[in-house]
Amino acid sequence: MNLILLGAPGAGKGTQAEVICDRLGIPAVSTGNILREAMKKGTEMGMKAKAYIDSGALVPDDVIISIIKERLAADDCRGGFILDGVPRTVAQAEALEEMGVEIDAVIDIEVPDEVIVKRLSGRRVCAACGASYHTIYKPSTRPDTCDRCGGKLIVRKDDEPSTILERLNVYHEQTEPLVEFYRQRGKLVVVEGQEAVADTTRLLFEKLEALQ
Repeated sequence: MNLILLGAPGAGKGTQAEVICDRLGIPAVSTGNILREAMKKGTEMGMKAKAYIDSGALVPDDVIISIIKERLAADDCRGGFILDGVPRTVAQAEALEEMGVEIDAVIDIEVPDEVIVKRLSGRRVCAACGASYHTIYKPSTRPDTCDRCGGKLIVRKDDEPSTILERLNVYHEQTEPLVEFYRQRGKLVVVEGQEAVADTTRLLFEKLEALQ
């Protein structure tokens, strides 16, 4: 199956992408990995992207979509693939269609903003060894102290509520319109994100199996 995975930051897309890849035996294709691989290989599009990045400019949609199409032509994508992190905008989705990239289903993992803020803002990281904790789901034995090395637990900037809300606002403004875009095309599969990752996975595969 050729799939696209949508969902706000903190909705658990990355974890579900890994499970889908393992179960279906298809590769996950993400923008960041594609750009790095294309630049490393020195492909024509990779060099174009490198020129923009080296100059501090954003890589244009047409270059990104061309690199994606180039990646999807690889042998490991013949049996299907899952796009994670792309398209990010309706313009990118339209470009994919214009380039003839066929998509079977678009999975949208929906989690309320307040739940996402709770999930992400509760994360703590050890400043010394990098061990990860969560104030609710995986608390340390002693508050603000790492169980592994005794180091101080800190809140990363990405996990501060103000940063989380900013990322969510960008998602709602730029990426969420894709939900209606793919709904109109009959491709959308909505999965309500659950508190337990395994429950979300179960619901996701129930809906995918119903498509087959």
